[in-house]
Amino acid sequence: FLRVLIWLINILAIMGNVTVLFVLLTSRYKMTVPRFLMCNLSFADFCMGFYLLLIASVDSQTKGQYYNHAIDWQTGSGCSAAGFFTVFSSELSVYTLTVITLERWHTITYALQLDQKLRLRHAILIMLGGWLFSTLIATLPLVGVSNYMKVSICLPMDVETTLSQVYILTILILNVVAFTIICACYIKIYFAVQNPELMANNKDTKIAKKMAVLIFTDFTCMAPISFFAISAAFKVPLITVTNSKVLLVLFYPVNSCANPFLYAIFTKAFQRDFFLLLSKFGCCKRRVELYRRKDFVAYTSNCKNGFTGSNKPSQSTLKLSPLQCQYTTVPDKTC
Repeated sequence: FLRVLIWLINILAIMGNVTVLFVLLTSRYKMTVPRFLMCNLSFADFCMGFYLLLIASVDSQTKGQYYNHAIDWQTGSGCSAAGFFTVFSSELSVYTLTVITLERWHTITYALQLDQKLRLRHAILIMLGGWLFSTLIATLPLVGVSNYMKVSICLPMDVETTLSQVYILTILILNVVAFTIICACYIKIYFAVQNPELMANNKDTKIAKKMAVLIFTDFTCMAPISFFAISAAFKVPLITVTNSKVLLVLFYPVNSCANPFLYAIFTKAFQRDFFLLLSKFGCCKRRVELYRRKDFVAYTSNCKNGFTGSNKPSQSTLKLSPLQCQYTTVPDKTC
């Protein structure tokens, strides 16, 4: 069951994130802050898929004979590389998810204040900090702070020294803080886009459901791992190493598998970019024509509102779904 599951998860994670990266980087629309953040998230989750591919490949090669290869694998460069990829991926993914959520909250909260808008150069600096932090966290086990040799799935599960315990607890606490920030921001976003004059309508219900799915996947990924890892860090393990492998294969990569679909592939903006890309190869031309017409109508509507109407955005303009507006751009004038 685990062998089938790990192959399924790593294929979904690799294919989903490669698709998102390829479509966003080849899109004819300019690189915006949300697009840039999505590229970072996709790369982080791709690294997790690559880690799972390494583990699955070694497992298939040593099937039924792992005891003959355990020392060579766990003390070798392959396990160290796999461990580095998974910790780097996990921390960069959590960091980027937090930044994406904060950016959405900031955009909706300060929609009327254009001078408060997050610029691409700011996002680049913020993500540079995330890359440096994730690289540092993933490198520490290679220089003696915990290590990747304790278990066959190459995670830093060595807590023999006080420094190693502090290292593990720091990672777990930071992840819990990040999850708390994500939950708080999505709750604030939900109340920000609600219409106070009406009871919960269809749009509010859809937004609430989407946010609930995002929070649920984050919770599913972080909560079980954090709970059992904190107990293990205090040398009071509540499950065996064998059961922890099941837990890690089932829950640890959930975000990497789900993120490309929840944050990109299932959104209308990404689907538009995807079909525009396919049109370059002569496919889906009728669908693309519909998108171009919608872009033209939206553009002309914006022009009328900008030049003939009030400069203040309408209430309906502010009530944007955070999933729908994650990388919305003004169409080219040539449309």
